[in-house]
Amino acid sequence: MTKKNDKPTSAFWIISVLALLWNIMGVAAYLGQAYMTDEVLKALSEGEQAYYENVPAWVTAAFAIAVFAGAFGCVGLLMRKKWGTILFVISIIAVIAQSTYNLFIQKFMEVPLQHMIWSIVVIVIAIFLVWFSSNATKKGWIS
Repeated sequence: MTKKNDKPTSAFWIISVLALLWNIMGVAAYLGQAYMTDEVLKALSEGEQAYYENVPAWVTAAFAIAVFAGAFGCVGLLMRKKWGTILFVISIIAVIAQSTYNLFIQKFMEVPLQHMIWSIVVIVIAIFLVWFSSNATKKGWIS
């Protein structure tokens, strides 16, 4: 049986830092989309332009919630706080909402296989972070 204040393993710290870096890349992607200039938009294909010009506010909000909740969830992990898990759960819900729109609802552009694969990778990582933080709580590494 584990004690409440067991020290996390080196793997915990490595995974937590890598997860933070991953989520910071997500924040950068969100900011790049949210503050896309007209000249960058005009350089995209017609379908991509139509997509970005017509993204519903709820999808943009889901993207923001997914990446910021994930990043702050990683901060919670690094601080060894249980609230990080709650943020990871919020993040995965937002990831699934955004991916559902991008893959199944929007009709502005055909989704390339590479984007489908990335969407699945993002969902798998989000699921992993919920599991990882829950497991860390059970082991007494975070409280």
